[in-house]
Amino acid sequence: MSQAVPVRYRSHDEDSARWNGFRFREGDIVISTRSKSGTTWMQTICALLVFGTPELPQPLADLSPWLDWLVEPRDEVVARLEGQQHRRFIKTHTPLDGIPIDPRATYIVVARHPLDLAVSLYHQGGNIDRARLRELTGEDPNAPDPPRPELVDWLRAWIAWDGDRHLQMDSLPGVMWHIGDAWARVVAGADNVVLVHYDQLLGERDATMRGLAARLGFPVDEATWPALVRAAGFEAMQQNAERLIPASNGILKDANAFFRRGVSGAGRATLSTDELAAYHDRAAQLAAADVLRWLHHDGYDT
Repeated sequence: MSQAVPVRYRSHDEDSARWNGFRFREGDIVISTRSKSGTTWMQTICALLVFGTPELPQPLADLSPWLDWLVEPRDEVVARLEGQQHRRFIKTHTPLDGIPIDPRATYIVVARHPLDLAVSLYHQGGNIDRARLRELTGEDPNAPDPPRPELVDWLRAWIAWDGDRHLQMDSLPGVMWHIGDAWARVVAGADNVVLVHYDQLLGERDATMRGLAARLGFPVDEATWPALVRAAGFEAMQQNAERLIPASNGILKDANAFFRRGVSGAGRATLSTDELAAYHDRAAQLAAADVLRWLHHDGYDT
């Protein structure tokens, strides 16, 4: 699928234009996910494959920078990436149509059931120090925080929201576009786009990691492999949260709360039967039936 000029995506703390002029290398890995869809999980897996040991040499955020995050100056992020000697794996929450598609790179997109993503996003919102985030992005740190509704009310509003997905990438339209675009690229034969379901990381981690190793060209050392699979487990990541969280600059109130539960089904359990029906009606307006079957965990075939 050709792509001439990337679409620009912006939020209060992200700008995809920071990818402009980025110099790719042979073998680069770009991890493109929606928030709370398994970004840190996939970064951890890539780190384990790159270094071949559960003992990572640096915190994950240093090994796998988030290029389009406005919290850190772009020049500093790019300099860190250009100074890396290991195979690079770069984090982004930008959909694939918003970043350069380079034939030397492999793009991994992780998808999660949108309702589970939304519940996790809601709880993540309660763990962010908004004043600190505003300070780091050049906004007024003394501005009042927005009111925080109850989960079920927030989830209903999230399902119904119908604004510009370019400005609200974590909205339901934004989520469906991100996944649907990646799906279309895979179906069209893009051999450098890999689509992974969050539930595969939960229930099929060994097989999924082996598949990724094969796609990315990493050998599997059977003697050390079980330790790598264990290190990519949710409990292990919870225990190692201080070294795996996306930021150590005071944005998160509690690092350990970043890895909250790591399960599927919370979104569906939150809503009534009628509310679930409303979600499915809305989802059907935003994504093709084959995408939804896979996304809602009715099989993984792409």
